[in-house]
Amino acid sequence: MIKTKKSFCLFILIVFALCFTAHIYASTIPDINVFNSSAPVFPHMLFMETFNNWIRTISSQPYWVHTAEEIAENDQRAAYQISFLLNNDVLAYYGHPNSRNMGILGRYSIEELDQLLTEKAAEYEAVSGGRRVQKAFYLIYGTVWPLGEIGIMSDATLMRYIEYGLENDILIFIDHQIGRYDPIDSLIRMLPYLHYPNVHLALDPEWRTATPMQNLGYVTAEELNRAQQIIENYMIENDIPGERMLVIHQFNSVMIRDRQNVRTDFNRVRMILCMDGIGSPNMKRNTYAFNALATNIPLKGFKLFYNFEIPGAGFDNPLMTPSEVYELTPRPYVIMYQ
Repeated sequence: MIKTKKSFCLFILIVFALCFTAHIYASTIPDINVFNSSAPVFPHMLFMETFNNWIRTISSQPYWVHTAEEIAENDQRAAYQISFLLNNDVLAYYGHPNSRNMGILGRYSIEELDQLLTEKAAEYEAVSGGRRVQKAFYLIYGTVWPLGEIGIMSDATLMRYIEYGLENDILIFIDHQIGRYDPIDSLIRMLPYLHYPNVHLALDPEWRTATPMQNLGYVTAEELNRAQQIIENYMIENDIPGERMLVIHQFNSVMIRDRQNVRTDFNRVRMILCMDGIGSPNMKRNTYAFNALATNIPLKGFKLFYNFEIPGAGFDNPLMTPSEVYELTPRPYVIMYQ
């Protein structure tokens, strides 16, 4: 009995010594909190550098040995934390493949668009400060018609671009103009295409109306927050890795109601607020400055309009250069040409 008590006391002393040593050691490790609410939303909290610091810290602790399961879990977590936009910009050509009047996509074959986009991307990379410029096709998937009806792009047409993009390292954005329908229902219709790793989504509030070309449409902050949550839930439920971008267009204050309440803290969705106005460089800069006021949506996009000499169609005059686009504050991460 006496021997048992001595053994137990020795065990307690050993445990106490180990705990005291661990406490002294831990006090020398920097306090790195991946979920520090005071950290900037982009890029510090959500993206790779903070995550890597956290991994290095826990891996340096004494007696730390990763199991195979922990390694796999960390690899998966790292994949979810990496933001494509941390080191890359996106350059997209916009339009509908079946319409010459709705953007550059309808004026050239896929192969010709790829070549033109490659040349334009090189112009941007020359002034990007070392950031890679990723090519993209930006397709109008749901087109508003009179009375707010919607024409949906055929699956065959969309898949032709998705498959070409998969083979040639090109992202695909599919954009829904909503019309007189519910924006969430419009979004849900596009979700299955997220199973393709190069597909991202977009909604265009301008056309959320039953009277297109007469009245500007709108979405609310609550709708945009629900849209992001629905995308994230769909990705998790269907085991879709990584993140997806959701582009929202705005060039007028009425297009996003309660904009200050839009959230951008979703783990799997990166919302892009895209300036979609036509005009001179000064006019476009002023409109972009209005979008820049939405600091709760830190990732910005910028759209430019070619002059295809279409009667009644607006265009930029003159077209801003890549250097001028990158001089915008804050810098845009997604740039598109219609």
